[in-house]
Amino acid sequence: MAGEDSPSPGRMAADPGRETKLHRYLEMLESGDPNNRWRAAEALGELKDHRAVQPLIQALDDEYVDVRWKAAKALGVIDEREPVLPLIRSLEDESPWVRMGAAWALGKIGDPRAVEPLIRLLGDPKPRVRKMAAWALGRIGNPRAREPLTRILGDADRDVRLAARQAIDDIGTEREIPSV
Repeated sequence: MAGEDSPSPGRMAADPGRETKLHRYLEMLESGDPNNRWRAAEALGELKDHRAVQPLIQALDDEYVDVRWKAAKALGVIDEREPVLPLIRSLEDESPWVRMGAAWALGKIGDPRAVEPLIRLLGDPKPRVRKMAAWALGRIGNPRAREPLTRILGDADRDVRLAARQAIDDIGTEREIPSV
């Protein structure tokens, strides 16, 4: 398709430096230095170029937590449906930061396939992860999440309770983002 390689038609022609940055960050993402990799993941999110989606999906399996976390967040910023299943798998990452980043990204993307995995994340041992899962469920707006969110209104952590209340309010009574 015409224009499929650029984030918006004509944008690359107006900014040739953007193309250079994209390729530099993609190379950095393959670097042996974990600091370069997480910085590249973050920068690729800021560029919002869909050509970074596959390399960022691969970075979800990086050995370093900071790279996985930044890759998850970047995928949410780029906001495409392609990384939804890899992000759902990242909800089971050993690191709470990665689980939190994946939940945030899934909330930004808004794909209803993430609802059930995010509901399961409401039982995470880390309050900040439960809070982010509640936020993401509110963002997605699927009514299936109302009852599980209601259950965590009694959570020991105040921030989790507040996020659950806000998510229930965001879901409302009839709002649901349809599948594409």
